[in-house]
Amino acid sequence: MAMFDLPVTELETYRPDVREPADFDEFWADTLAQARQTPMRVERQPGPVTLAQVEIEDVTFPGFDGHPIKAWLATPRGATGPLPCVVEINGYGGGRGLAIERTLWATAGYAHLYIDSRGQGATWGTGGDTPDPVGSTPAVPGVMTRGIQDPADYYYRRMFTDAVRGVEAARSLPEVDAQRVVFLGGSQGGGVSLAVAGLVPDLAGCVAEVPFLCHFERAIDLTDEFPYQEVVTYLKTVRAPRDSVLDTLSYFDGVNHAKRAHAPLLMSVALMDQVCPPSTGYAAYNWYASGSGATPAKQMEIYAYNGHEGGQAHQQMRQLTFVASATAQP
Repeated sequence: MAMFDLPVTELETYRPDVREPADFDEFWADTLAQARQTPMRVERQPGPVTLAQVEIEDVTFPGFDGHPIKAWLATPRGATGPLPCVVEINGYGGGRGLAIERTLWATAGYAHLYIDSRGQGATWGTGGDTPDPVGSTPAVPGVMTRGIQDPADYYYRRMFTDAVRGVEAARSLPEVDAQRVVFLGGSQGGGVSLAVAGLVPDLAGCVAEVPFLCHFERAIDLTDEFPYQEVVTYLKTVRAPRDSVLDTLSYFDGVNHAKRAHAPLLMSVALMDQVCPPSTGYAAYNWYASGSGATPAKQMEIYAYNGHEGGQAHQQMRQLTFVASATAQP
């Protein structure tokens, strides 16, 4: 493994033109309006484990089209609200895992809603519990090409909506301070975090680690690694028009969502990351908030000699500092 992408001096100014559909904002406004036709109602059940310092609940909330989405809710035991909250979603192929894995943020004094990834959770980690009830035209194994010929049918329309509804679910909880909610994710979760930052204008903060789902047009031509190779395999097998596929993906590109963000941002890239090439993350970073009229603080952490694992626990330390600042009461 070696550094294969642009040098840092070029990454810092890399601001490519990324295709953006004319009806991008209308598409997402209509999508979220449709989802909100289902009233927000969070079902809460005791979690499967009792811990001395953290209370964990098994919760369900309505996501895209009212589909039930599972999540773990962890809070400091005995804490009185309103608490700042971290909403999080996993990387590609992972699910919400086991309740005992989701205790860090509660021990730091936050409410923590860890959203399950619909139709994922069986590739790595410790599992998921949320099916995706929507079918698909022929697709490559994985979720990257499910419904890829039509943005209305595309998988990530559902997942991005689930994530926005997850923020709304957290804000509906009596122990959560609705003004102090941060969205966090790595890899796929990092791309979802950028989408949420663009779709939720009053988010307190966005954490996007080694983000996936950014600058698709460059990614599929630059890396041989999966999941981007699912799109390449689809194009190779089906011989679908490349522009048609990229037009669909443009509704879900983290760069286009990042442009619309208002929230302070913490991002990381790894210069040896062949899964999510650093130039694709920098494309989103350099365009971040450029179209929203906001001027939020943003910071990039670079892990020069790491691959897609990024900073791991070293970056978690930076997350704790960033989230504390983003959610500090005036």
